[in-house]
Amino acid sequence: MIGAIGRRLGEMHAILARETSDPAFAPEAAGADDAANWAQRTDERIQIAFEGLSGRQAWERELDRERAQALLNQRKQISTAVRSLAKAGTGTLKTRIHGDFHLGQVLVASGDAHIIDFEGEPATSITERRAKTSPLRDVAGLLRSIDYAGATLIDRKGVGAAPVDEAQRDQLIAQFRQRASRAFLRAYWDVADTRSGPAARALLDLFLIEKAAYEIAYEVSNRPTWIGVPVAGLARLATRILDKETEGRNN
Repeated sequence: MIGAIGRRLGEMHAILARETSDPAFAPEAAGADDAANWAQRTDERIQIAFEGLSGRQAWERELDRERAQALLNQRKQISTAVRSLAKAGTGTLKTRIHGDFHLGQVLVASGDAHIIDFEGEPATSITERRAKTSPLRDVAGLLRSIDYAGATLIDRKGVGAAPVDEAQRDQLIAQFRQRASRAFLRAYWDVADTRSGPAARALLDLFLIEKAAYEIAYEVSNRPTWIGVPVAGLARLATRILDKETEGRNN
């Protein structure tokens, strides 16, 4: 089913990437200004998220506090990585997109996936929702949604209790997150016009960071007991991306 979601999203993006005489939907190439704007927007969301984390006094779990502190300590390195990832977006595809894509925006019927609700991200203006941007924003939204689905089962108390011990549960959900993400991406790349090259992977990482930062700010303001979920997600992203950059410099 995750593969079906990937195929349908890829097909939708391929249609939105078709040439058309309608300027509101005609695809464009992202320029240096677009890349700079993506970096700025991501950095702004990180700043808001980190302000929320630094101002938080009470934590339900010590692990959440430790992850948050580690992220705060990595603030400069993350900002540097954001600028580097955004630069890779120059020359990539810009189209209209869904804008608020996650598992809750998919209906399952007759063994297939149907994408719904094209209103865009509620916190943004109508102009922003209609603006062309990278289709990989939608991809990042679904990947973060998969991560959320798994993290809520592993990291939160009293959610999704199952008649297995914790080690078995955690192993099962970790496998779900990894295999579901791979299945989604494999199906998506097979049909989307966007190709899985270095630039696309860098840009996807950028939007994953942006989305996780947005989630942290949202949870701080609306569901503080859920804060550990996006914090864990951003911590894993930061570790992977910063380790990759360190490895690249050493080589």
